[in-house]
Amino acid sequence: GSKTHAIEYGSIKAGKNLDFPQRLKTIYCKIMDIISKHQPDQMAIEEVFYGKNIKAAIKIGEGRGIVFLCAASANIPITEYAATVVKKAVVGNGNAHKEQVQEMVKIILGLPEIPASKDASDALAIAICHSHNLTYEYKKS
Repeated sequence: GSKTHAIEYGSIKAGKNLDFPQRLKTIYCKIMDIISKHQPDQMAIEEVFYGKNIKAAIKIGEGRGIVFLCAASANIPITEYAATVVKKAVVGNGNAHKEQVQEMVKIILGLPEIPASKDASDALAIAICHSHNLTYEYKKS
């Protein structure tokens, strides 16, 4: 059927004790391993949200750069979504609370429980949003 389901999910731990370049390398290697294992033909990522902490925003941007590098290295198109777009796709409300998104991710994917990692839950929400977007684009054409 056309039911959306999760093949695998989790979050990447880059090693807090490593220096930053090594952490980026860890992220790169783990994402490339996932790409090699699952051979996706699409990737999606959340757009950057700039808070007040510029230093953190730069670090997040560098991590995102690694994700884009992985996608480009594997010739996989990558799509960005604003958090409000993801929330609207998953919950039906662009201003939904994180807990509502997590609960809907669980329901949509038929998971036994909400993923322990908030990052994994966010990633699954982005994947659901992208899946809905692709389905819509396909039906439109």
